[in-house]
Amino acid sequence: MSSLFDPIQIGDLSLANRIVMAPLTRSRSPGLVPGELVVEYYRQRATAGLIISEGTQVCAEGQGYIDTPGIHTPEQVAGWKRVTDAVHAAGGKIAAQLWHVGRISHTSFQPEGRAPVSSTARQAAGQSFTKEGFVPNSAPRALRTKEIADVVAQFVHAARCAMEAGFDAVEVHGANGYLLDQFMRDSINDRTDDYGGSIANRARFTIEVMTAVSQAIGSGRAGLRLSPVTPSNDAGPDSQAQTLFNHVAEQLAPLKLAFLHVVEGQTGGARDYAPFDYAAMRERFAGPWMVNNGYTREMALQAVADKRADLVAFGRPFISNPDLVRRLRLNAELQTPDRATMYGGGAQGYTDYPALGG
Repeated sequence: MSSLFDPIQIGDLSLANRIVMAPLTRSRSPGLVPGELVVEYYRQRATAGLIISEGTQVCAEGQGYIDTPGIHTPEQVAGWKRVTDAVHAAGGKIAAQLWHVGRISHTSFQPEGRAPVSSTARQAAGQSFTKEGFVPNSAPRALRTKEIADVVAQFVHAARCAMEAGFDAVEVHGANGYLLDQFMRDSINDRTDDYGGSIANRARFTIEVMTAVSQAIGSGRAGLRLSPVTPSNDAGPDSQAQTLFNHVAEQLAPLKLAFLHVVEGQTGGARDYAPFDYAAMRERFAGPWMVNNGYTREMALQAVADKRADLVAFGRPFISNPDLVRRLRLNAELQTPDRATMYGGGAQGYTDYPALGG
């Protein structure tokens, strides 16, 4: 019977355990380049079987939050190289999460103040946090059909930059109402071209990105994050969510990705937010399966023992417990994160959470 603490091979990666640090935006990269504070933060958490970095922009247009790092310029590559070197020196493995927020952005983040891009021209409800504080998300423009290949190329460039920076793998962010999700869901996508309408058309962009990234860096170093029913970032439910994500899993299966990372329920909220058969989706993928959202120690142990998951990703517990793997192994008490220091700032609430003594 497999244990949460057993080693596992996923794609080209040999992991020391099945505990994954989920991607966590912390907004501590002024100038969009990770600095020494970020290096220390990830180094502290290197006992995870795999760290997945915070969302990292694949291009300038991909930014939607203040002080979030990118992975598309030489300066960003150099900054992340210091992070990956530190994680590797501490015995860990780390993947870069490749992120394009699409319409969840503001013109102040966009080159020359242009409109954000999306599958649609409809504005997303909600607000962006900018240097001027909270402001409504800007109205996007729908990508022209001929531009979509350019965005695929931006993901490929970022994946190659991640390899140059020393990452062990990449995770493409296809969840939480960001750009790939904006194409997949019919609650957002109102296109009439080859990327809109049918399930196959709406899934096309995601499959093209994953195919191109896999070809560029090797499928054994590429993963994808999906959130089939989450309402995050004004992502209304797809009218056929089960059929849509079953189709995506089927299309991904031949690529033999390193993993598929699935958020169960509402991201950061109710696990039973909406009905969905994750087991049926998993049957269509057949590769390493990573689960996420509110897992306790007991739930994680059971999920791996029952073979319902190969890996379990923890988010908020890793914020306040840099030694989470040891705490889970010992069934030790977990520290609670300070919400006031979640985003932005310095070392407080970031690198100053103590590890267990002894």
